[in-house]
Amino acid sequence: MRLGTVSIMLPVQVNRLTVQEAADRYVELVRAKTVTGALSPATAEVYARDVATFVRLAGPDRVLDDLTGEDVDAVLLAFARKPDERRKINGRGEAAGKSTGKEPGQSAASQARFRRSVSALFRHATSAGWVHLDPMAASSVRARERGGLRPERRALTREQAEGLIEAAASPGAPPAEATDSGSGRRRRADQRTEVRDALVVLLLTTLGPRVSELVRANVEDFYTNDGVRYWRIFGKGGRTRDVPLPDVVAVALDAYLAVRAGGDGEKALLLSWRGRRLARGDVQAVIDRVQRQVDPGRRREVTPHGLRHTTATHLLADGTDMDAVRRVLGHSDLSTLGRYRDDLPGELEVAMGSHPLLRRRRGQAVQDDEAGPDT
Repeated sequence: MRLGTVSIMLPVQVNRLTVQEAADRYVELVRAKTVTGALSPATAEVYARDVATFVRLAGPDRVLDDLTGEDVDAVLLAFARKPDERRKINGRGEAAGKSTGKEPGQSAASQARFRRSVSALFRHATSAGWVHLDPMAASSVRARERGGLRPERRALTREQAEGLIEAAASPGAPPAEATDSGSGRRRRADQRTEVRDALVVLLLTTLGPRVSELVRANVEDFYTNDGVRYWRIFGKGGRTRDVPLPDVVAVALDAYLAVRAGGDGEKALLLSWRGRRLARGDVQAVIDRVQRQVDPGRRREVTPHGLRHTTATHLLADGTDMDAVRRVLGHSDLSTLGRYRDDLPGELEVAMGSHPLLRRRRGQAVQDDEAGPDT
């Protein structure tokens, strides 16, 4: 009689790295991903900054595998109480800005981001054999839920968005745009960038790219196929998507390329009047300049990310296929669209007023009214 063999499971051998050693290896890996395009440099630096903060709060010389869920909770709470370093300090050593009666600390969004960064570190540590178990599974500290987006990050209403598009697409430049804001001095003709600003706003409002995708765009990324202009967008995680340009946007692109200041060797699409690629921070200034041309009754402050929300919200509200919207925005999962879908005033009333299950009854009622009373 043949006896079966018994396999014996040996305990996993863990590389007992200190918190600092593990963080250094992880950050090196994160930054290496920027070379392949799997991560943007800005995202990699956010991870690196959060991991450095985690090292300081957890203790650089502690062994990573010794940290428990309680230890992680203590770190998360310490981060939540840490003053927001972005807030300016006045001469008396107090945080500037409106007093809320509470100790200044990290916002809910910053706390949630920090928790995601720490979770990513421990996920890698688990797969790399630096810890037996992921302590995040036993962590209970989470940031409070946000009470909605800030106003400037919400989607513009149809009236506000159309006002911005009309201001961007209108030919010529208003007199106010020919002067430097604040100084009142007249700008030279070669410093005027209205055509470029129009293209920036139209691309953001109608296609909803991430601001990093916009400033990274090159002239060669735009091409024509069967008479339709396309933008090949290089997005997150090394993914690309080809998005057709609406006719108005294609016209604005051609108008800008005709006056673009860069030489033949400059690849960047969007250039400053000095001929340098626009930076992420420049895009908000562009939006604000175009906003000044909008009628005050239709004007509202908005960020580039708010225009991304605007694109998603109005495409979905108009009944555009969800998968098509997902592909325009460059999401890998349909569920992510929920974050970019904002409520519009009167939207529910319109939906109930044209309910698909009652259209036949409304049509019959109209026919009866047109037929008039029986004779």
